[in-house]
Amino acid sequence: MKRVVSFPFQLRNRVWIQGCLLALPLMAAPALAAPTAVLSKLTLDIPAELQLPYQGPDAGVLGKHIALGLVSGLQFTGKDADGTLQFVSITDRGPNADAPKVCQGDNCRESKIFLTPEYTPRWLNIAVKDGQATISAPILLRDAQGPVHGLPLPDGTVGATGEVALSPDLHTLKAPDARGLDTEGIAADGKGGYWVSDEYGPFLLHVDAQGRILTKFGPTAEGAEKSVATGLPSILRWRQPNRGFEGIAVLPSGKVIAAVQSTLDIDGQTAQSATFIRLLELDPATGKTRMLAYPLNAKDYRKSGDAKIGDLVAVDDHTVLAIEQGKDQNKAPQNRIYRIDLRTATDLSGKQVAGKEPEFASAAKLKKAGIRPVGKTLLLDLRALGWPVEKAEGLTIVDKQTLAVISDNDFGVTTHVQSAKGKEKKLDNFTTDGKGRLFKDGGATDAALHLAPLAAPDDRSALWLIHLGKPLR
Repeated sequence: MKRVVSFPFQLRNRVWIQGCLLALPLMAAPALAAPTAVLSKLTLDIPAELQLPYQGPDAGVLGKHIALGLVSGLQFTGKDADGTLQFVSITDRGPNADAPKVCQGDNCRESKIFLTPEYTPRWLNIAVKDGQATISAPILLRDAQGPVHGLPLPDGTVGATGEVALSPDLHTLKAPDARGLDTEGIAADGKGGYWVSDEYGPFLLHVDAQGRILTKFGPTAEGAEKSVATGLPSILRWRQPNRGFEGIAVLPSGKVIAAVQSTLDIDGQTAQSATFIRLLELDPATGKTRMLAYPLNAKDYRKSGDAKIGDLVAVDDHTVLAIEQGKDQNKAPQNRIYRIDLRTATDLSGKQVAGKEPEFASAAKLKKAGIRPVGKTLLLDLRALGWPVEKAEGLTIVDKQTLAVISDNDFGVTTHVQSAKGKEKKLDNFTTDGKGRLFKDGGATDAALHLAPLAAPDDRSALWLIHLGKPLR
Protein backbone atom coordinates (compact mmCIF):
# COMPACT_ATOMS: atom_id res chain seq x y z
CA MET A 1 0.00 0.00 0.00
CA LYS A 2 1.14 3.51 -0.71
CA ARG A 3 2.53 5.50 2.21
CA VAL A 4 1.74 9.16 2.75
CA VAL A 5 5.15 9.73 4.39
CA SER A 6 8.14 7.63 5.30
CA PHE A 7 9.32 9.26 8.52
CA PRO A 8 7.89 11.92 10.84
CA PHE A 9 9.29 15.41 10.10
CA GLN A 10 12.30 13.94 8.28
CA LEU A 11 12.57 12.87 4.64
CA ARG A 12 15.25 10.67 3.14
CA ASN A 13 17.29 13.69 2.02
CA ARG A 14 17.32 14.92 5.65
CA VAL A 15 15.14 17.95 4.93
CA TRP A 16 13.13 18.93 8.02
CA ILE A 17 9.41 19.26 7.29
CA GLN A 18 7.42 20.96 10.01
CA GLY A 19 4.00 19.41 10.62
CA CYS A 20 4.24 16.98 7.71
CA LEU A 21 1.76 14.55 9.30
CA LEU A 22 -1.07 16.91 10.13
CA ALA A 23 -3.34 14.91 7.81
CA LEU A 24 -3.44 12.03 10.30
CA PRO A 25 -6.96 11.47 11.66
CA LEU A 26 -7.52 12.51 15.26
CA MET A 27 -4.10 14.19 15.28
CA ALA A 28 -5.13 17.63 13.99
CA ALA A 29 -4.38 20.46 16.41
CA PRO A 30 -7.54 22.14 17.73
CA ALA A 31 -7.97 25.88 17.59
CA LEU A 32 -7.61 26.07 21.37
CA ALA A 33 -5.20 24.02 23.47
CA ALA A 34 -6.85 20.80 24.68
CA PRO A 35 -5.78 18.75 27.70
CA THR A 36 -3.38 15.86 27.19
CA ALA A 37 -5.39 12.70 26.59
CA VAL A 38 -4.81 9.04 25.76
CA LEU A 39 -6.27 8.43 22.30
CA SER A 40 -5.78 4.69 22.19
CA LYS A 41 -4.73 1.92 24.59
CA LEU A 42 -3.66 -1.28 22.85
CA THR A 43 -2.40 -4.57 24.24
CA LEU A 44 -0.12 -6.46 21.87
CA ASP A 45 -0.60 -10.17 21.28
CA ILE A 46 2.27 -12.08 19.65
CA PRO A 47 1.07 -14.23 16.73
CA ALA A 48 1.86 -17.94 17.01
CA GLU A 49 4.21 -17.93 14.03
CA LEU A 50 6.48 -15.37 15.74
CA GLN A 51 6.73 -17.18 19.07
CA LEU A 52 9.94 -19.00 20.00
CA PRO A 53 10.10 -22.80 20.38
CA TYR A 54 10.95 -23.93 23.90
CA GLN A 55 11.78 -27.41 25.20
CA GLY A 56 13.27 -26.58 28.59
CA PRO A 57 12.48 -28.17 31.95
CA ASP A 58 9.49 -25.88 32.60
CA ALA A 59 7.83 -26.38 29.22
CA GLY A 60 4.86 -27.90 31.05
CA VAL A 61 4.23 -24.53 32.70
CA LEU A 62 5.51 -22.10 30.08
CA GLY A 63 4.29 -24.13 27.13
CA LYS A 64 6.23 -25.18 24.08
CA HIS A 65 6.56 -21.60 22.83
CA ILE A 66 7.73 -18.31 24.35
CA ALA A 67 6.30 -14.97 23.29
CA LEU A 68 8.70 -12.51 21.72
CA GLY A 69 9.85 -9.69 23.99
CA LEU A 70 8.24 -6.46 22.83
CA VAL A 71 9.40 -3.73 22.95
CA SER A 72 12.81 -2.34 23.85
CA GLY A 73 12.55 0.53 21.38
CA LEU A 74 9.98 2.08 19.03
CA GLN A 75 10.12 4.11 15.80
CA PHE A 76 7.14 5.52 13.88
CA THR A 77 7.75 5.01 10.14
CA GLY A 78 4.66 6.49 8.54
CA LYS A 79 1.00 6.22 7.65
CA ASP A 80 -0.46 4.13 4.86
CA ALA A 81 -3.07 5.48 2.44
CA ASP A 82 -5.77 3.52 4.29
CA GLY A 83 -4.92 5.16 7.60
CA THR A 84 -2.76 2.38 9.04
CA LEU A 85 0.00 3.66 11.34
CA GLN A 86 3.31 1.84 10.89
CA PHE A 87 5.93 1.32 13.58
CA VAL A 88 9.18 -0.59 13.93
CA SER A 89 10.06 -2.13 17.31
CA ILE A 90 13.27 -3.79 18.41
CA THR A 91 13.76 -6.62 20.89
CA ASP A 92 16.57 -7.01 23.39
CA ARG A 93 19.07 -9.88 23.79
CA GLY A 94 16.42 -12.59 24.01
CA PRO A 95 14.38 -14.53 26.56
CA ASN A 96 16.19 -14.35 29.89
CA ALA A 97 15.29 -14.54 33.54
CA ASP A 98 16.83 -13.78 36.91
CA ALA A 99 19.03 -16.50 38.37
CA PRO A 100 21.05 -17.14 41.54
CA LYS A 101 24.66 -16.06 41.69
CA VAL A 102 27.15 -18.59 40.38
CA CYS A 103 29.71 -19.33 43.10
CA GLN A 104 32.97 -21.22 43.00
CA GLY A 105 34.32 -21.01 46.51
CA ASP A 106 34.20 -17.38 47.59
CA ASN A 107 34.08 -16.15 43.99
CA CYS A 108 30.44 -15.33 43.21
CA ARG A 109 29.15 -13.74 40.02
CA GLU A 110 25.81 -12.46 38.81
CA SER A 111 24.00 -14.66 36.31
CA LYS A 112 21.04 -14.82 33.97
CA ILE A 113 19.11 -17.76 32.56
CA PHE A 114 18.93 -17.71 28.76
CA LEU A 115 15.94 -19.76 27.63
CA THR A 116 16.90 -19.77 23.94
CA PRO A 117 20.68 -19.16 23.75
CA GLU A 118 20.61 -19.20 19.95
CA TYR A 119 18.31 -16.16 19.84
CA THR A 120 19.20 -13.30 17.47
CA PRO A 121 18.08 -9.73 18.37
CA ARG A 122 15.60 -8.44 15.78
CA TRP A 123 13.11 -5.80 14.92
CA LEU A 124 9.49 -6.21 13.86
CA ASN A 125 6.78 -4.18 12.20
CA ILE A 126 3.70 -3.10 14.16
CA ALA A 127 0.71 -1.91 12.14
CA VAL A 128 -2.09 -0.09 13.99
CA LYS A 129 -5.53 0.44 12.48
CA ASP A 130 -9.03 0.71 13.91
CA GLY A 131 -7.87 -0.01 17.44
CA GLN A 132 -6.03 -3.19 16.44
CA ALA A 133 -2.29 -3.90 16.25
CA THR A 134 -0.73 -6.45 13.90
CA ILE A 135 2.85 -7.65 14.40
CA SER A 136 4.81 -9.07 11.48
CA ALA A 137 8.02 -9.27 9.44
CA PRO A 138 10.92 -9.90 11.87
CA ILE A 139 14.30 -8.66 10.61
CA LEU A 140 17.27 -10.34 12.30
CA LEU A 141 20.47 -8.40 12.99
CA ARG A 142 23.60 -9.76 11.35
CA ASP A 143 27.17 -8.79 10.61
CA ALA A 144 29.71 -10.04 8.07
CA GLN A 145 29.85 -13.40 9.87
CA GLY A 146 26.10 -13.94 9.92
CA PRO A 147 23.36 -13.55 12.55
CA VAL A 148 24.56 -12.13 15.88
CA HIS A 149 23.49 -13.49 19.28
CA GLY A 150 22.42 -12.07 22.62
CA LEU A 151 24.78 -13.81 25.03
CA PRO A 152 27.09 -11.74 27.27
CA LEU A 153 30.53 -10.90 25.91
CA PRO A 154 33.57 -12.87 27.11
CA ASP A 155 35.49 -11.62 30.14
CA GLY A 156 38.27 -9.18 29.30
CA THR A 157 36.30 -7.68 26.42
CA VAL A 158 35.02 -4.12 26.36
CA GLY A 159 31.31 -4.60 26.90
CA ALA A 160 31.57 -7.65 29.14
CA THR A 161 29.06 -7.48 31.99
CA GLY A 162 30.66 -10.13 34.19
CA GLU A 163 27.44 -12.14 34.08
CA VAL A 164 27.41 -15.90 33.80
CA ALA A 165 24.95 -17.17 31.19
CA LEU A 166 23.00 -20.20 32.40
CA SER A 167 20.72 -22.69 30.71
CA PRO A 168 17.25 -23.24 32.23
CA ASP A 169 18.67 -26.25 34.12
CA LEU A 170 21.42 -24.03 35.62
CA HIS A 171 24.36 -25.21 33.55
CA THR A 172 26.89 -22.61 32.40
CA LEU A 173 26.69 -21.47 28.79
CA LYS A 174 29.65 -19.96 26.97
CA ALA A 175 29.29 -17.31 24.33
CA PRO A 176 30.82 -18.48 21.05
CA ASP A 177 32.44 -15.08 20.44
CA ALA A 178 32.26 -11.37 21.28
CA ARG A 179 29.43 -10.64 18.83
CA GLY A 180 26.68 -10.57 21.45
CA LEU A 181 24.31 -7.61 21.50
CA ASP A 182 21.67 -6.45 23.95
CA THR A 183 19.77 -4.07 21.69
CA GLU A 184 17.52 -1.51 23.36
CA GLY A 185 16.64 1.38 21.05
CA ILE A 186 16.00 2.09 17.38
CA ALA A 187 15.80 5.33 15.38
CA ALA A 188 15.41 5.90 11.64
CA ASP A 189 18.46 7.32 9.89
CA GLY A 190 16.34 9.14 7.27
CA LYS A 191 17.84 7.05 4.45
CA GLY A 192 15.98 3.77 4.87
CA GLY A 193 18.15 2.31 7.62
CA TYR A 194 18.33 2.63 11.37
CA TRP A 195 20.58 3.46 14.30
CA VAL A 196 20.39 0.92 17.11
CA SER A 197 21.61 1.25 20.71
CA ASP A 198 23.06 -1.59 22.80
CA GLU A 199 23.45 -2.09 26.56
CA TYR A 200 26.52 -4.34 26.58
CA GLY A 201 29.31 -2.18 25.15
CA PRO A 202 27.62 0.16 25.19
CA PHE A 203 27.58 0.08 21.38
CA LEU A 204 25.94 2.13 18.63
CA LEU A 205 25.08 0.29 15.42
CA HIS A 206 24.20 1.66 12.02
CA VAL A 207 22.16 -0.95 10.14
CA ASP A 208 20.48 -1.11 6.76
CA ALA A 209 16.86 -2.01 6.07
CA GLN A 210 17.74 -5.72 5.91
CA GLY A 211 19.32 -5.76 9.38
CA ARG A 212 22.94 -5.79 8.18
CA ILE A 213 25.29 -3.98 10.54
CA LEU A 214 27.15 -1.36 8.50
CA THR A 215 29.08 0.36 11.29
CA LYS A 216 29.63 -0.38 14.98
CA PHE A 217 30.86 2.18 17.51
CA GLY A 218 32.01 1.30 21.03
CA PRO A 219 34.16 2.56 23.90
CA THR A 220 37.89 2.57 23.24
CA ALA A 221 39.67 -0.23 25.12
CA GLU A 222 42.10 0.52 27.91
CA GLY A 223 44.86 -1.61 29.39
CA ALA A 224 44.63 -5.31 28.58
CA GLU A 225 40.98 -5.22 27.51
CA LYS A 226 40.08 -6.47 24.06
CA SER A 227 38.24 -4.05 21.86
CA VAL A 228 35.08 -4.99 19.96
CA ALA A 229 34.46 -1.56 18.45
CA THR A 230 35.97 1.90 18.91
CA GLY A 231 35.13 5.56 18.32
CA LEU A 232 33.33 6.35 21.59
CA PRO A 233 34.79 7.80 24.81
CA SER A 234 36.35 5.11 26.97
CA ILE A 235 34.61 6.41 30.12
CA LEU A 236 31.37 4.86 28.86
CA ARG A 237 32.89 1.50 29.80
CA TRP A 238 31.82 2.34 33.35
CA ARG A 239 28.14 1.90 32.58
CA GLN A 240 26.46 -0.33 35.11
CA PRO A 241 26.06 -3.93 33.86
CA ASN A 242 23.02 -4.15 31.58
CA ARG A 243 22.55 -0.40 31.73
CA GLY A 244 24.46 0.77 28.70
CA PHE A 245 22.79 2.74 25.91
CA GLU A 246 19.02 2.50 26.36
CA GLY A 247 17.46 5.36 24.43
CA ILE A 248 18.49 6.65 21.00
CA ALA A 249 17.39 9.45 18.69
CA VAL A 250 18.52 10.85 15.35
CA LEU A 251 18.47 14.64 14.99
CA PRO A 252 17.43 16.24 11.68
CA SER A 253 21.12 17.07 11.14
CA GLY A 254 21.91 13.34 11.14
CA LYS A 255 23.68 13.42 14.51
CA VAL A 256 22.85 10.57 16.87
CA ILE A 257 21.94 11.07 20.54
CA ALA A 258 22.15 8.06 22.86
CA ALA A 259 21.36 7.87 26.58
CA VAL A 260 23.16 5.63 29.04
CA GLN A 261 20.32 4.01 30.98
CA SER A 262 21.57 4.97 34.45
CA THR A 263 24.44 6.69 36.23
CA LEU A 264 27.97 5.54 35.49
CA ASP A 265 29.67 3.48 38.20
CA ILE A 266 33.25 4.71 37.93
CA ASP A 267 35.62 2.44 39.84
CA GLY A 268 32.51 1.00 41.49
CA GLN A 269 31.97 4.23 43.45
CA THR A 270 29.50 6.54 41.69
CA ALA A 271 26.39 4.55 40.74
CA GLN A 272 24.41 5.60 43.80
CA SER A 273 25.73 9.13 44.21
CA ALA A 274 26.18 10.66 40.74
CA THR A 275 23.71 13.46 40.11
CA PHE A 276 23.34 12.94 36.36
CA ILE A 277 23.14 10.39 33.56
CA ARG A 278 25.36 10.79 30.49
CA LEU A 279 24.01 11.53 27.03
CA LEU A 280 26.30 10.91 24.07
CA GLU A 281 26.14 12.82 20.81
CA LEU A 282 27.82 11.26 17.78
CA ASP A 283 28.28 12.91 14.40
CA PRO A 284 28.56 9.90 12.05
CA ALA A 285 29.89 12.12 9.24
CA THR A 286 32.99 13.15 11.21
CA GLY A 287 33.18 10.66 14.09
CA LYS A 288 33.19 13.54 16.58
CA THR A 289 31.46 13.01 19.92
CA ARG A 290 30.44 15.03 22.92
CA MET A 291 28.83 14.04 26.23
CA LEU A 292 26.16 15.94 28.12
CA ALA A 293 24.77 15.66 31.65
CA TYR A 294 21.10 14.75 32.07
CA PRO A 295 20.30 15.95 35.63
CA LEU A 296 18.45 13.86 38.20
CA ASN A 297 16.25 15.06 41.02
CA ALA A 298 17.58 13.21 44.07
CA LYS A 299 14.23 13.52 45.84
CA ASP A 300 12.55 11.40 43.17
CA TYR A 301 14.49 8.24 44.11
CA ARG A 302 15.93 6.47 47.14
CA LYS A 303 19.28 6.39 45.30
CA SER A 304 20.31 8.07 42.08
CA GLY A 305 21.20 4.65 40.69
CA ASP A 306 17.49 3.78 40.73
CA ALA A 307 16.77 6.29 37.96
CA LYS A 308 16.60 4.98 34.40
CA ILE A 309 16.17 6.45 30.93
CA GLY A 310 13.66 4.45 28.88
CA ASP A 311 13.98 6.00 25.43
CA LEU A 312 14.66 9.19 23.45
CA VAL A 313 13.09 10.81 20.41
CA ALA A 314 14.14 13.97 18.55
CA VAL A 315 11.86 16.98 18.15
CA ASP A 316 14.39 19.18 16.34
CA ASP A 317 18.16 19.73 16.26
CA HIS A 318 18.34 20.94 19.84
CA THR A 319 15.31 19.30 21.50
CA VAL A 320 14.67 15.67 22.43
CA LEU A 321 12.10 13.94 24.58
CA ALA A 322 13.18 11.40 27.19
CA ILE A 323 11.36 8.80 29.28
CA GLU A 324 12.69 8.89 32.84
CA GLN A 325 11.52 6.17 35.21
CA GLY A 326 12.29 4.10 38.28
CA LYS A 327 10.93 3.44 41.75
CA ASP A 328 10.56 6.38 44.09
CA GLN A 329 11.45 6.57 47.77
CA ASN A 330 8.33 4.53 48.59
CA LYS A 331 9.23 1.91 45.95
CA ALA A 332 6.34 3.03 43.75
CA PRO A 333 7.05 3.06 40.00
CA GLN A 334 7.09 6.37 38.17
CA ASN A 335 7.23 7.09 34.46
CA ARG A 336 7.64 10.63 33.17
CA ILE A 337 8.42 12.19 29.80
CA TYR A 338 10.69 15.24 29.85
CA ARG A 339 11.51 17.80 27.19
CA ILE A 340 15.29 18.19 26.93
CA ASP A 341 17.11 21.27 25.60
CA LEU A 342 20.65 20.52 24.39
CA ARG A 343 21.72 24.06 23.51
CA THR A 344 23.39 25.35 26.66
CA ALA A 345 24.77 22.08 28.08
CA THR A 346 28.50 21.71 28.75
CA ASP A 347 30.46 19.08 26.86
CA LEU A 348 31.76 16.70 29.54
CA SER A 349 34.56 15.38 27.35
CA GLY A 350 37.80 15.75 29.29
CA LYS A 351 36.09 17.62 32.12
CA GLN A 352 37.09 16.94 35.71
CA VAL A 353 36.18 18.49 39.06
CA ALA A 354 38.90 18.49 41.73
CA GLY A 355 40.88 16.01 39.67
CA LYS A 356 38.06 13.49 39.32
CA GLU A 357 35.32 12.71 36.82
CA PRO A 358 32.20 14.87 37.25
CA GLU A 359 30.25 11.89 38.63
CA PHE A 360 32.17 12.27 41.89
CA ALA A 361 30.99 15.88 42.35
CA SER A 362 27.77 17.17 43.89
CA ALA A 363 25.36 19.26 41.83
CA ALA A 364 26.56 22.37 43.67
CA LYS A 365 30.20 21.62 42.85
CA LEU A 366 29.34 20.96 39.21
CA LYS A 367 27.64 24.34 39.01
CA LYS A 368 30.58 26.05 40.67
CA ALA A 369 32.92 24.41 38.15
CA GLY A 370 30.81 25.83 35.30
CA ILE A 371 29.42 22.46 34.18
CA ARG A 372 25.85 22.97 33.00
CA PRO A 373 23.46 20.07 32.39
CA VAL A 374 20.87 19.93 29.63
CA GLY A 375 17.67 21.86 30.19
CA LYS A 376 14.85 19.66 31.44
CA THR A 377 11.11 20.36 31.59
CA LEU A 378 8.32 17.93 32.48
CA LEU A 379 6.10 17.25 29.47
CA LEU A 380 3.76 14.64 30.94
CA ASP A 381 3.44 12.10 33.73
CA LEU A 382 2.42 8.71 32.37
CA ARG A 383 1.30 7.50 35.79
CA ALA A 384 -1.13 10.42 36.03
CA LEU A 385 -2.63 9.20 32.75
CA GLY A 386 -3.04 5.68 34.14
CA TRP A 387 0.02 3.96 32.66
CA PRO A 388 -0.52 0.33 33.79
CA VAL A 389 2.91 -1.35 33.87
CA GLU A 390 6.23 -0.76 35.60
CA LYS A 391 8.32 0.34 32.62
CA ALA A 392 7.92 2.38 29.44
CA GLU A 393 10.56 1.20 26.98
CA GLY A 394 9.76 2.90 23.66
CA LEU A 395 8.87 6.47 22.68
CA THR A 396 8.25 7.93 19.23
CA ILE A 397 6.56 10.95 17.62
CA VAL A 398 3.58 10.24 15.38
CA ASP A 399 2.96 13.90 14.59
CA LYS A 400 3.81 17.18 16.25
CA GLN A 401 1.01 16.73 18.78
CA THR A 402 0.89 12.94 19.19
CA LEU A 403 3.25 10.49 20.89
CA ALA A 404 3.33 6.70 20.95
CA VAL A 405 4.62 4.96 24.10
CA ILE A 406 5.15 1.23 24.51
CA SER A 407 6.16 -1.20 27.26
CA ASP A 408 8.27 -4.36 27.16
CA ASN A 409 6.77 -7.71 28.18
CA ASP A 410 10.25 -9.14 28.92
CA PHE A 411 9.32 -12.27 26.93
CA GLY A 412 6.60 -13.02 29.47
CA VAL A 413 8.88 -15.02 31.80
CA THR A 414 9.82 -14.75 35.46
CA THR A 415 11.70 -16.88 38.03
CA HIS A 416 10.76 -18.36 41.38
CA VAL A 417 12.23 -20.92 43.75
CA GLN A 418 10.04 -23.70 45.09
CA SER A 419 10.91 -25.55 48.28
CA ALA A 420 9.05 -28.11 50.37
CA LYS A 421 7.56 -25.17 52.30
CA GLY A 422 6.35 -23.37 49.20
CA LYS A 423 7.66 -20.49 47.08
CA GLU A 424 10.74 -18.70 48.36
CA LYS A 425 10.61 -14.93 48.16
CA LYS A 426 14.31 -14.11 47.97
CA LEU A 427 16.37 -15.47 45.11
CA ASP A 428 19.42 -13.87 46.74
CA ASN A 429 19.37 -16.58 49.41
CA PHE A 430 20.34 -19.14 46.79
CA THR A 431 23.42 -19.83 44.69
CA THR A 432 24.38 -22.33 42.03
CA ASP A 433 27.63 -23.93 40.96
CA GLY A 434 26.78 -23.61 37.27
CA LYS A 435 26.54 -27.39 37.04
CA GLY A 436 22.85 -27.74 37.70
CA ARG A 437 22.95 -27.70 41.49
CA LEU A 438 21.19 -25.19 43.74
CA PHE A 439 22.33 -24.19 47.23
CA LYS A 440 20.78 -22.12 50.01
CA ASP A 441 23.01 -20.00 52.22
CA GLY A 442 25.95 -22.10 51.03
CA GLY A 443 24.41 -25.46 51.99
CA ALA A 444 22.20 -28.16 50.54
CA THR A 445 18.54 -27.42 49.82
CA ASP A 446 15.44 -29.27 48.71
CA ALA A 447 14.39 -26.23 46.69
CA ALA A 448 14.32 -26.06 42.91
CA LEU A 449 14.33 -23.10 40.55
CA HIS A 450 11.41 -22.76 38.15
CA LEU A 451 10.48 -20.49 35.29
CA ALA A 452 6.91 -19.27 35.12
CA PRO A 453 4.78 -16.88 33.06
CA LEU A 454 4.70 -13.24 34.11
CA ALA A 455 1.48 -12.06 35.69
CA ALA A 456 -0.82 -9.62 33.92
CA PRO A 457 -0.54 -6.83 32.91
CA ASP A 458 3.26 -7.09 32.57
CA ASP A 459 3.02 -10.24 30.44
CA ARG A 460 1.98 -8.26 27.37
CA SER A 461 3.18 -5.02 25.86
CA ALA A 462 1.01 -1.91 26.13
CA LEU A 463 1.00 0.57 23.22
CA TRP A 464 -0.55 3.97 23.87
CA LEU A 465 -1.20 6.88 21.52
CA ILE A 466 -1.19 10.14 23.49
CA HIS A 467 -2.49 13.49 22.23
CA LEU A 468 -0.61 16.41 23.77
CA GLY A 469 -2.26 19.58 25.01
CA LYS A 470 -0.14 21.66 22.64
CA PRO A 471 2.19 21.02 19.68
CA LEU A 472 5.79 19.97 20.30
CA ARG A 473 7.05 22.73 18.01
